[in-house]
Amino acid sequence: MAGAVATFALIPEVIAFSFVAGVDPAVGLFASFVISIVIAFTGGRPAMVSAAAGSVALVAAPLVHAHGVQYLFAAGILAGMVQILFGWLRLGVLMRYVSGSVRTGFVNALAILIFSAQMPHLIGANGATWAMVGAGLLIIYGLPRLTSVVPSPLVCIVVLTLLAHWMQLPLKTVADLGLLPDGLPAFGLPQVPLSLETLKLIALPALAIAMVGLLESMMTASVVDELTDTPSSKNRECSGLGVSNIAASLLGGIAGCGMIGQTVSNVRYGGRGRLSTLFAGAFLLILMVLLKPWVSQVPVAALVAIMVMVSASTMDWGSARALLKHPKLSSAVMVATVAVTVITDNLAAGVSVGVVMSGVFFTFKVARLLTVTNSGGASLTYRVSGQVFFASADLLVDSFDVRDIEGKPVRIDLSQAHFWDITAVNALDKVCQRLRRHGSAVEVTGMNEQSRALVSKLDLGIE
Repeated sequence: MAGAVATFALIPEVIAFSFVAGVDPAVGLFASFVISIVIAFTGGRPAMVSAAAGSVALVAAPLVHAHGVQYLFAAGILAGMVQILFGWLRLGVLMRYVSGSVRTGFVNALAILIFSAQMPHLIGANGATWAMVGAGLLIIYGLPRLTSVVPSPLVCIVVLTLLAHWMQLPLKTVADLGLLPDGLPAFGLPQVPLSLETLKLIALPALAIAMVGLLESMMTASVVDELTDTPSSKNRECSGLGVSNIAASLLGGIAGCGMIGQTVSNVRYGGRGRLSTLFAGAFLLILMVLLKPWVSQVPVAALVAIMVMVSASTMDWGSARALLKHPKLSSAVMVATVAVTVITDNLAAGVSVGVVMSGVFFTFKVARLLTVTNSGGASLTYRVSGQVFFASADLLVDSFDVRDIEGKPVRIDLSQAHFWDITAVNALDKVCQRLRRHGSAVEVTGMNEQSRALVSKLDLGIE
């Protein structure tokens, strides 16, 4: 039953995501059916619903518009291979290095892109379209105040479809967007040339699809972990998603990933195992085949209203207020992630920039923690405290002024320091050699075992 509820919540969004990607609704619906079925067997996170998603649709849209849907299928297969490799190499742990600021920026950028994707359907539209979108939003946000037994997006679709048919309103419908499924998906290889040129065309989109899919799936899996107080294998989720995306692409569907909204609905209605995921996919196809004549009459305005709601619920509104409270560097990372994503229309690019900035800022903070103090007097003792690595190595070297030390014996106490890399050890060696050239006897003490092992490997004259 939880899977059935998730399916009803899935139908309108999948159709909406399909026209965001520029493909027939059948492509998104086939994908959602196949992904849900396959990932239930290949080890997806229990109780998690995966299907055609808005984030993947956004990064896939430029490829579809430029080269057609067959290249999208080829990119989906390549993206699935990348995700399988990601899982086999146990790289799911890398998601730990995506900071909270980057994740918040990712979510906010996704919300902005989903909203902006609706603008072509509203700019220049007739009054009936705007009125229907307004009515749809009223239903979506008003109905839950009365009852939550039926998903309000589904009620929005039913009511607006009946209203548009009864009033004979001049509105675009789902039938105008493309074909709906009328049976089971058929197996087939993408109809693209097997050449290096094709690989060049699909390589970057495939990588973007893979990374965005992995990121959103890992985030969704973490949400389920918290809701159910149970752990999950992120590496198994990566591989399972890859197999599912390859299967979906071979059966005429778009690649997908974890669906946060539908997953939360599934868990809240009692879904705890993979059976709910399996049933969500199977029930989806049954509904689509049986209700095709009805679904084809759904007005696009209803889907726009749903996507506006998805955009608003995806946005982390509290992050705007927190910009002034959070550390400036963290806020800068979040803003940069959003800005790069929106400007480039590429979620993967925004996340990459955010991760790099987080790493640089963290490195800067840790490097500044290094301190070097000296005792003064005839015999000098320098105490080094903190982490010595490529970013703080120059600070270590600059802390020893040979003009003040000239000829005095020097003791360098490293009991409160740790040396992480070759650059750090070479910096220490440079200090020792420079002091000795100026007539100082140098003694290095307190080096921990890991740092000493690194020195031994480089066979330097540090004593």
